[in-house]
Amino acid sequence: MKAWKLWMALTATVLAVGCAQIPNNTDGTIVLQDQGSFAIGGSTVTHDGIFSREHFLAPDGQTAYGDHAYVFYQIPVNAKAYPLIFQHGGAQSKRTWESTPDGRDGFANIFLKAGYSVYLIDQPRTGEAGLSTVPEDNHPFSANPMYADKAYHELCRLGIFPKLFEGSAFPKGDAALEAFQRSWTPYNGPLDNDVNAAALGALFDKVGDGVLITHSMGGTIGWRTPFVTDHIKAIVALEPGGAPFIFPKGEMPKALPCIYPVLGATAVEVPLESFMKLTQIPIVMIYGDNIYKSNSAVGPDKWQTELDMAYKFADCINRHGGQAEVIHLPDIGIVGNSHFLMSETNNQEIAQVISNWLNEHGL
Repeated sequence: MKAWKLWMALTATVLAVGCAQIPNNTDGTIVLQDQGSFAIGGSTVTHDGIFSREHFLAPDGQTAYGDHAYVFYQIPVNAKAYPLIFQHGGAQSKRTWESTPDGRDGFANIFLKAGYSVYLIDQPRTGEAGLSTVPEDNHPFSANPMYADKAYHELCRLGIFPKLFEGSAFPKGDAALEAFQRSWTPYNGPLDNDVNAAALGALFDKVGDGVLITHSMGGTIGWRTPFVTDHIKAIVALEPGGAPFIFPKGEMPKALPCIYPVLGATAVEVPLESFMKLTQIPIVMIYGDNIYKSNSAVGPDKWQTELDMAYKFADCINRHGGQAEVIHLPDIGIVGNSHFLMSETNNQEIAQVISNWLNEHGL
């Protein structure tokens, strides 16, 4: 099965000839039909008591708004039929998809220049959607100050702190590393993937049919979103992990052993009827390099369990009649990428792989 998937991935790269090419614009020109922002989804809760103007800052009788997502969108002139909706990962924000740590075009601009409308989401209770109706639960990503520079450096497979892995595609220099560390975004309420999926589903219901692109912990939100909307035409998941993969009841596999068990891949069971929603759309999962480099390093140790679970997830979807595949970039000659592959020096090349896959599926 893995050999077949590798052949499919190689075919996708070869098909770049004749496919729509991701432009490498040098003049920086983007012509927009529209752009804007809005909140979507969410809930309210009203505090007991009676509002008093004498004590107008007291919560009595007042209503809290929260649990919505924030969306920034850009629609180019002559946009392609299906917009791309970008879901960030854990402790991140829509900034994931914007300019790279060294100031080049991120995926938002790359795909905008290729003619796609782009919608960047801040998931509920984070970033510009920081209002919550529930007190934060002291999740590690909710702490300020956030003492995690070495942890993030190694978990995201940049290298062994403070160095980068040999041959790394991460932008070079202290300024890029500092920009990476300044991209983290704390949670302002409990992490609830069902709340996140509900807001993302509401966005698809508003926008209409489109393609979902997720990263990292956003992957599990992506797996849940087809349960609440019929408007997802495909899912491109960049290094999904750090939150559960989804399997039908009775079919959840064992995770690969992990030296650091708390970091290992996880999975949850859902009713088969729900899982079957994932068999109705094409899904591709894309992973970067340095995953099998050393079992003693925190990042590779974690991500080899996630990649193994991704193969099992794809196999399960395909057993039930779906069309899922895994592309491990080194297998198709793209090397050096960390967990933040969309931000690295070869991100145009990775965007082309995604573009080829979308073209193969008529998107």
